[in-house]
Amino acid sequence: MRELRESSAQSASSVTRANWRVLAPWLALILFLAVPPFIWPQSWLLAYLAQTAAMIVFALSYNLLLGETGLLSFGHAAYSGLGALIAAHVFNGLGVSLVLLPLIGGIGGALCGVLLGFISTRRAGTAFAMITLGLGELVAAAAWTLPDWFGGEAGVAIDRASGALLGSWSFGPAREAYALIALWCVLACVAMYALSRTPFMRLANAVRDNPARAAAIGCYPRRVRYGVVVMSAFFAGIAGTLGLINVELVSTESVGMMRSGAVLIATVIGGTATFFGPVAGAVVLTFFSVAVASVTRAWPFYLGLFFIAVVAMSPDGLAGFVQRHVARLAAHGWRSCRAVYLWTTAAALLWTAAVVLAVQWAYAAQFGADDGASVNVVAGMPSWMGASSVRLGSALLVLIVLGGLAARNAMRANANANATPNAGDTR
Repeated sequence: MRELRESSAQSASSVTRANWRVLAPWLALILFLAVPPFIWPQSWLLAYLAQTAAMIVFALSYNLLLGETGLLSFGHAAYSGLGALIAAHVFNGLGVSLVLLPLIGGIGGALCGVLLGFISTRRAGTAFAMITLGLGELVAAAAWTLPDWFGGEAGVAIDRASGALLGSWSFGPAREAYALIALWCVLACVAMYALSRTPFMRLANAVRDNPARAAAIGCYPRRVRYGVVVMSAFFAGIAGTLGLINVELVSTESVGMMRSGAVLIATVIGGTATFFGPVAGAVVLTFFSVAVASVTRAWPFYLGLFFIAVVAMSPDGLAGFVQRHVARLAAHGWRSCRAVYLWTTAAALLWTAAVVLAVQWAYAAQFGADDGASVNVVAGMPSWMGASSVRLGSALLVLIVLGGLAARNAMRANANANATPNAGDTR
């Protein structure tokens, strides 16, 4: 009986931990979207969170292609931009409620997916990627050749307060608009999570892993890919419309290659193997493009370095990195891994400081302190010659050396932790 009770207790504990692992990311997402506006209700924070929410939906929709079906697309922005454009014209022409506008944008994106997906899914692999690249460029070119529909350089604007009211809410104030965007973000995430658990997406996984075997058991790989493209385009249209609600404008840049590249970077940074990986990637990308860009024009350089570091050190993205280290802590305990993480963090901070110092130095020397580098890394800018350059070079050398020493200690601590048996200390 005692063994039975212990076994039951262990089973209950395992179920509780499994449920917590499932609920924790959802709780983190809701807290991230809901708590900051109540603590800091500034308009810039609402705009930042709204942009992040739209990118989260966009990245998750892209992961339906890349992660679930193995389809690399270079023209995914066409669906989000065209969906937002259709939603803008419907809103301006019919005056529908702003609450339903993301659904209209999703339907518009899905209709574009029906047309463009019929062409692109005739091939898979590299051919699919090249076809989507061509289709994306065609849509971007059409944005300039059809100014009556795409709005030309000015784009198509809406007045979100001109739609039908929802009670006392006109959605004119930024806080009301953000509440709508956050709600649609959560609803879209829940819908895509439920979709990823359906038998159809299991077929998409089979087509991704072995299309020949999937065809041998009676599956039609092209039909599966086509269906996933249409569903992905639907959620991409929702994401584009959320961005439209935020800035009240859809421009020709919304269908360009830059936006398609941005969603690819966000998805790869976060990781395609887990559902919430692209969510983390969307948060990181928005941080670079908004927060870092507000202090330095070198933000694309930093984003590129971070992207290379993630791909080189953790090909499965930030989500895979976190999963591996959570498993390591469970296996070895915090006490055995503490020195490794402390020394690794120190090395990362020191080398990051060295990179920032070197990049800001180079940008300020090239463009001037005010135009090239908003982060004033040393007093006396833009006096880069003489003693200032010596001080900066010395500081850079010290940071590199200290980072190397910290990395060496981290490797030693890692070897000791791997050699030490698990003592069961998980505190």
